[in-house]
Parts: sequence; structure tokens; C-alpha cells
Amino acid sequence: MLCIRALYFPEVFHIANAVHQINDEINDKEVRLIGDQGEQLGIMSSAEALRIAAEREMDLVKIAPGSNPPVCKIMDYGKYRFEQAKKEKEAKKNQRVIEIKEIRMSPSIGDNDFNTKLKNAQKFLTDGDRVKVSVRFRGREMAHTDIGAQLLKDFAEKCADIANMDKAAKLEGRNMSMFLSPKPQTPPKKPAKPKTPKPPQAEG
Repeated sequence: MLCIRALYFPEVFHIANAVHQINDEINDKEVRLIGDQGEQLGIMSSAEALRIAAEREMDLVKIAPGSNPPVCKIMDYGKYRFEQAKKEKEAKKNQRVIEIKEIRMSPSIGDNDFNTKLKNAQKFLTDGDRVKVSVRFRGREMAHTDIGAQLLKDFAEKCADIANMDKAAKLEGRNMSMFLSPKPQTPPKKPAKPKTPKPPQAEG
């Protein structure tokens, strides 16, 4: 309910307490004031700074509390918070979360299944995700871990164009695993501009 009131009554702006001191919350004896256009208005009492902000129908915001005296700026604080929230939302939208995808195989995997899992791993790597490739040994298969090691080696070699091996194959319990990470993608080189031939010079 308090949040709803804050939207309709700017003076009850609880979010300000977590970020900046504004308006009547500023009780320093003196402040250095910056105008809403970035102009330096000098050192004055916080009451005088608040009066100037009120005349301009804007907020007084303490932006550098550690300075001596503290620095305050005149601004539309509601608009500032809205723009900051918009920027943060845009930054989060542009962030790429790297996931770890897992590919599981058995030592007796057939060629078709191997190729299908290989294509899946290559797609994950192309999309920018890391891939954990595991071979699970059951029962007597534990006596032939070399088969699993060779499988993982072949798998890594077939992904070598697009991936680096982060961690080499390692046996843990009944699982042998390795990690592949996508190689950094280099932007394609721009084709060189064709040289324009010089016009033939007339003989004198």
C-alpha cells in the first residue's frame, strides 16, 4: 500500500531513502549546489538550496554526500529514477547468461546417436553455452574406461573448430566428464576496397 501512495504523492518517495537524500531529508549546514542545467550555483545553506529547487518546481538531490561540503543537484528526481530503472532493465535484457548444457553418452553408443549428440553440442556451443560431456559406465563397463576416454577425445576433436576444452576428461565414480567452452567469435574481416586504376597519362 505504501508503494501505491508513493506513486501518487511524490513527497512520500520511500525509494529515495535507499538511494539518495532528497528535499527535506537534506539537513546539512552548507551544500555545494549544481543547477538542473549543470551550472555551478556555489556554496549555500541547504535551506537556500531547497528554496531554489522549489522555485524551479524540481527536487534537491544530494549526489555526493562524502564531499566537503556535500554536493546537491537540482533535478526531476522522479524522472531520474524512471530513466535509471529503464537503463537497468535494458542492461539486464542485453546480458547473456551462460548456461552449462550436458550431453550424456554410454561407452557402447552407436555412430548415429554419437553424431546426434555431437550436433546438439555444436549447436549449444554456437549459441554461446558451455557443454559438459559425460560417459556413464555401468557394471562391467568400468573395466573399459579407455573406451570412454577415446569417445570424449573424438568428441572434443570434432568440436575443436568452435570450442576449447576447459577441463580434460576426468573419471569421477562411474562418470567420466569433460567441459567444452565456445571459442570467442571474431568479427569477419571487411573485404579490402578494390584499388581504382590511375588514368593513363597523355604523352607530351
